[in-house]
Amino acid sequence: MSKAFVFPGQGSQFPGMCRDLYDAHKEARELCQAADRLLGFSLTDVMFNGTADDLRQTKVTQPAVFLHSVVAQQLMTIEKPAMVAGHSLGEFSALVACGALRFEDALLLVSARAQAMQAACEQNPGTMAAVLGLEDDKVTAVCEQVSSIQAPSPERRGGEVGRPMVCVAANFNCPGQVVISGEIEAVDAACVAMKEAGARRALKLPVGGAFHSPLMQPAAEELQAAILKTEFRKPFCPIYQNVSAKAETEPEIIRENLLKQLTAPVRWTETVQNMIEDGATEFYEFGPGDVLKGLIRKINQEVIVG
Repeated sequence: MSKAFVFPGQGSQFPGMCRDLYDAHKEARELCQAADRLLGFSLTDVMFNGTADDLRQTKVTQPAVFLHSVVAQQLMTIEKPAMVAGHSLGEFSALVACGALRFEDALLLVSARAQAMQAACEQNPGTMAAVLGLEDDKVTAVCEQVSSIQAPSPERRGGEVGRPMVCVAANFNCPGQVVISGEIEAVDAACVAMKEAGARRALKLPVGGAFHSPLMQPAAEELQAAILKTEFRKPFCPIYQNVSAKAETEPEIIRENLLKQLTAPVRWTETVQNMIEDGATEFYEFGPGDVLKGLIRKINQEVIVG
């Protein structure tokens, strides 16, 4: 039986996260204290004592979820995985779990990613919405339809049209659940169109930007320098990356896929399906919450989810 380790992304955080592991295990305390030193502020204080609003700050959320996930995985005593994957931010935790990145390097990349994404959100305001009960291809088609609409250009008078609006399918989470991303006006229009196309629900998400869309291009460009100067090692097991949804083991391919991740969709359904086709029979989620367990069960009800 082949074990697969999976790691969640932004949105799984909660007040008091990781405190139980910190209190119970010396190894957890050492990792948390190392994270505080590397980041130059007490991330753990916010994790343990901060409010939900405190944890929603991007510069805190992403390192916090990453740290909790790595701590939880490293405390487990079960055998090493045969393969790993992470959802969006979770890909960095997966890269540590398979040995492709050192913990310290990954944490600094996550911190740089968070700050770059926050700056991109301020530069290019956007949002995301979950579409339920509609096939992937129909969601994509509606996004393409909305993106063909010419947005009014703020530089022109009289409401003349400018460039096309941005609206894309960002997260293919499981059959019947796709998250779309883009400009606020475009996502609002897409939600209406999704319901008209037969979606059961199309609801805006409480996020601060249009993640995994072209609006994140400034963040991708800023993060590129940090990724290019970071050492990537050959992992001891394959990592299934968001961009390709395939098993990757070559450090340079892993690096290239990570460079594309911020603006490309998370192909989670396809990722899990490929892992199962390649022999995964047991999935273990490490990190705050258990969102991925639910998604995996909706993708395939025969595998063991622990």
